[in-house]
Amino acid sequence: MRPRLKKLIWIAPLAILGMALFIFIGGEIVLHLWNWLLPPLFGWHELTFWQALAMLLLCRILFGGFGMSGSHGSHSHRRMAGGRISERVSERLAERFGERWEHMSPEERERLWPGLRDRSGRTTPLDPNPSA
Repeated sequence: MRPRLKKLIWIAPLAILGMALFIFIGGEIVLHLWNWLLPPLFGWHELTFWQALAMLLLCRILFGGFGMSGSHGSHSHRRMAGGRISERVSERLAERFGERWEHMSPEERERLWPGLRDRSGRTTPLDPNPSA
């Protein structure tokens, strides 16, 4: 037998056992958390192990997908699309700020800096009445 095949014979059952153990532990965690928190707080019924496992599966489907998407799955595309959107928003904001900055007088620019620094937590707030 080739060394790779021998290794695969041992890895496959261990992987299946590991997945079963992972599923069992996840179901137990959901079961105990649910039964510890929700019946005393809200008066809901306690769950069985199989109901907890179904709840875990349902939450995984609704909120987390199946985790098999890798780097080309829909979750990563959503994250990348969000990154592109926020990048476009920040570019647009910078563009608009630049346009406004060009139309400001030197006095308005001087009054603006302390207010911007205050938002970052570094200096005093912008004086609402600079002439007083």
